[in-house]
Amino acid sequence: MISSSIPSTLQRHQFAALEPGPRLLVLGAVHGNETCGTRAIERLLRELDSGALALTRGLLTLVPVTNPLAYQKKQRQGERNLNRNMRVNAAPANFEDRISNVLCPWIAEHDVLLDLHSFHTAGVPFAMLGPEDNDGDIEPFSHAQAEQRMAAHLGTTRIVEGWMGTYARGVERRRKEGKVGAPDLLDRNYGVGTTEFARTQGVYGITLECGQHDDPHAPEVAYHAILQTLALLGMAQLPLEPPRPEIEIIRLVDVIDMEHPADAFTREWASFDRVAKGQAIGHRHDGTAVTAPDDGYIVFPNPKALAGNEWFYFGVKSNRKL
Repeated sequence: MISSSIPSTLQRHQFAALEPGPRLLVLGAVHGNETCGTRAIERLLRELDSGALALTRGLLTLVPVTNPLAYQKKQRQGERNLNRNMRVNAAPANFEDRISNVLCPWIAEHDVLLDLHSFHTAGVPFAMLGPEDNDGDIEPFSHAQAEQRMAAHLGTTRIVEGWMGTYARGVERRRKEGKVGAPDLLDRNYGVGTTEFARTQGVYGITLECGQHDDPHAPEVAYHAILQTLALLGMAQLPLEPPRPEIEIIRLVDVIDMEHPADAFTREWASFDRVAKGQAIGHRHDGTAVTAPDDGYIVFPNPKALAGNEWFYFGVKSNRKL
């Protein structure tokens, strides 16, 4: 029987080696129905407790269930999406605001973050990478080389970049066009999740999408990623595997909103389906075709999006080198 009570605590497990070193934070179940990270962390905890795995230097913090209300409900969110508008809230208005008030200081205490997720439709695992080093106003950053190296060693063959810039582009378009919808979608800071917040604190990190929610292999992907991060940081006596050959890097360049409930895709798209320039992706309610602006990829399609919300993202092959 599932409890109907609202959780009142957030639990973390912390291991401090006697030898100083990097401070690593690993998160599971930021979204409550994405449990691969939880299972992987639980497995790691058993190994650490039994002595099968030993931390040789640094500080390791494990949070198996980052959103306990959403996890309890077995759904993406409790009262809102925890992985948006990540910040300390002076006047918390919902459960996720209160979680953020605990989680944000935890993130800031560390050097590196690994956030483990899964996705709705079938597909291969992929890593979400932050920007190259820059001093701009959207996402200034100075640890790109370390973050790129981390992404390359997590075991995936696909990496996605460009999230914050693309999100900000969508916000500016909505404002310019005078769109009236959810206030969150007019707020550039709403695109800030765990890793984006981490970068504002001088921390670098990767969001790893480990596979489809119910894929039995997804917890293994998450577990392998934790071990490889520990190996990369020299925090445990583990072999560091080389990056997978032919890693594909995709850069998000645009976000297209659903404008009317009758807007519809031309077919059932999955993330990273390829499209050719000019190919019809969907149609507006008045029959106007929505076409690919270039050769590229459909990313995060949501046929059930609400009017005024993100319908899909568009990506292209990136020239970035790891």
